[in-house]
Amino acid sequence: MRDTEHPNLQHITSLQSIHRNDFLWMDRFTIRNLELIYGNNEGDHTLLKVLDNTASPMGARMLKRWLLFPLIDIDKINERLALVETLIKETDLRNELVQAIKLCGDIERLVAKIPTKKINPREVLQLAKGLQQVQLVKELCTVHSNDYLRRIGEALDPCPEIAQKIFREIIENPPATAVKGGFINNGILAELDELREISQSGKAYLAKMQAAEAEKTGITSLKIGFNNVFGYYLEVTNSHKNRVPENWIRKQTLANAERYITPELKEYEEKITGAEEKILVLEQQLYDQLLNELFQYLHPVQTNGNLLAVIDCLSCFAHNAIHYQYRKPELHEGDDWLLKEARHPVIERRLPVGESYIHNDTELNKTDQQIIILTGPNMSGKSALLRQTALITLMAHIGSFVPAAEAKISLTDKIFTRVGASDNLSGGESTFMVEMNETAAIINNITPRSLILLDEIGRGTSTYDGISIAWSIVEHLHQSPHQPKTLFATHYHELNELEEKFPRIKNYHITNKEVGNKIIFLRKLARGGSTHSFGIHVAKMAGMPASLIQRANEILTQLESQHVEEGQHGSGEAGSSDHPKTVNTDLSERVKRLNDPKFQLSIFDAHSQTFDEIRQLLSNIDINRLTPVEALLKLQEIKGSCIKV
Repeated sequence: MRDTEHPNLQHITSLQSIHRNDFLWMDRFTIRNLELIYGNNEGDHTLLKVLDNTASPMGARMLKRWLLFPLIDIDKINERLALVETLIKETDLRNELVQAIKLCGDIERLVAKIPTKKINPREVLQLAKGLQQVQLVKELCTVHSNDYLRRIGEALDPCPEIAQKIFREIIENPPATAVKGGFINNGILAELDELREISQSGKAYLAKMQAAEAEKTGITSLKIGFNNVFGYYLEVTNSHKNRVPENWIRKQTLANAERYITPELKEYEEKITGAEEKILVLEQQLYDQLLNELFQYLHPVQTNGNLLAVIDCLSCFAHNAIHYQYRKPELHEGDDWLLKEARHPVIERRLPVGESYIHNDTELNKTDQQIIILTGPNMSGKSALLRQTALITLMAHIGSFVPAAEAKISLTDKIFTRVGASDNLSGGESTFMVEMNETAAIINNITPRSLILLDEIGRGTSTYDGISIAWSIVEHLHQSPHQPKTLFATHYHELNELEEKFPRIKNYHITNKEVGNKIIFLRKLARGGSTHSFGIHVAKMAGMPASLIQRANEILTQLESQHVEEGQHGSGEAGSSDHPKTVNTDLSERVKRLNDPKFQLSIFDAHSQTFDEIRQLLSNIDINRLTPVEALLKLQEIKGSCIKV
């Protein structure tokens, strides 16, 4: 970088690689789906926005890094949790630390300006004031009983020598730029003090000269001014120009006045201007020397900024735990994963005043509940339950308390999510292709400690393909030697049959209540599968026309009645198949056979017997088991029947 772009890189004191095994790993899809840092839409609330109650920019940046790189070292996580617990109990200590960190300013960013010498005098003074606060934080930490806090205090370096030098050389209220000078204290350099005396006395002499000339000439409005064209001048209004002495030299005529110079005035101008130029040069030299000395303190000041950011983040976690009723999670290296009365940390903060979030219990393990098949109506909260599971796990791994009454979380090394639908048109990928890419990335990277959250897998393609893919994914995850803990939300209610076929798959659903012709979403998790999605009800909530909703209900009633009839007359062989029952019922064919007398006329009256036979033949065909050759033979048979008629 120094050779190609930036000549001043002294603030980059070390380089280190990021090892995947040191952090809980999330791919970019998971980071996007969980809305950790950025939302899918502008103005969306994110986990970072909800958790960020830090006191300094250093803490805010640290919190963002922690969210993207959660720990998997259980000792380090417990170290953070223990300090958060201490800061919750010791309110006075937390308040003092937060106040000191707030007064520090952004010393981490300020010190990065030193190598490029873009730091101004006001920022240098703020850096010294920040180091003063570092001393206070160090005193608070080193005497504490918490080992982690004490070690942080011992690592802090207030750099008293450079802080005292800054206070000694920079004035109390320096300007924002060093260009015009006036920011170095008196008593630092004798030559500078002498030049300042000349400059100040010269200006005083000019004031005396103005008063003397006004008295001598009787020009009461006389004044001495300065411009960059010809320096100092005497300005006389037109009403008094007849009193101007002959030895004054006219330099400029204005609409209402004239400007003059005298030999005596030019002599003092040269003396004052020369002193001011020398003052600027000397102040800049002293300032450069101060910045060069600061180079030696880049590393300790950066370390201070990093440690203050850690305290800031953990104080923020303590603040959140107190104000939002978060509880300390228990992390362990086993396989059991349990949440009681868990809440979504983002959604609960966006609820209207007085409305409480409906909490849920969730349990996963590798003995009898490795995979949860989650069904339920649209808008009932399935996706929220999936996301809150991941967010609580993530919060525990960064050392934060979590929104749950009790949390026993097994150490997790990877979190995978497949939530939402989007396409990548510029990359030539359809919505379904994007979905399959993300799912493939999950399947190919799972580990025994992975947490997988899948929402509506297979909905981007046809019903049969979607069910088949979703079914096989669940089977694969169950049969995998890694046995990753999985939450699988779906509208394919046929997947509920998996519970009967595999021992570690359990069905759950989000409850609802029908009151008259309205649906109330109870948002509580309960055992067992659901068989209704209430999609038409959600369409009504979205503002679809009443006629459209009415027609949708009519079609739904016909489809459901035909499904019941076909289920009663279907073959037993299909029911014994390992494939979902829906595969044995051609949805598209049922839709084509809709025949409401209000909308269409029958064309089969003349040949009803023949066409009844053809319909019966078609209904008995299992399309999914039919080979192309058999299909052609059947078509030839039907064509032959029609020709005979």
